[in-house]
Amino acid sequence: MLKGIPNIISPELLKILDEMGHGDEIVIGDGNFPAASNAQRLIRCDGHNVPELLDAILQLMPLDSYVDSPVMLMATTKDDPTPTIWAEYQDIINKNNGETQMSQIERFAFYDRAKEAYAIIATSEKALYANIILKKGVVIE
Repeated sequence: MLKGIPNIISPELLKILDEMGHGDEIVIGDGNFPAASNAQRLIRCDGHNVPELLDAILQLMPLDSYVDSPVMLMATTKDDPTPTIWAEYQDIINKNNGETQMSQIERFAFYDRAKEAYAIIATSEKALYANIILKKGVVIE
């Protein structure tokens, strides 16, 4: 057992976060995201939702400050409304990383980028368009 690590972070996820280098990306996928078929490395976090995992991850991992947007969301399609969960993400990101820009990526471009990510986390999140990509920054502490 270790101190200071959120309980939601499994040993497998902790290992993945530690292995990642500056510029590597990790995807947190909602319950509908095709995580298993797209992942180079798959971490299952069944029973958990994206906001709680996002908060825990950002307590351990800095976001890349050398890019305009180290956080990418799957853009909505057609006339779908802006997901309310995105505001929650912005609050969590700002709390842990300071004011940080989020950008949107078209759905199929998001899938292509996810295939190149270091790892994908599969969750049980039910909110639509709740998928998010995080680009790891430099640890300077």
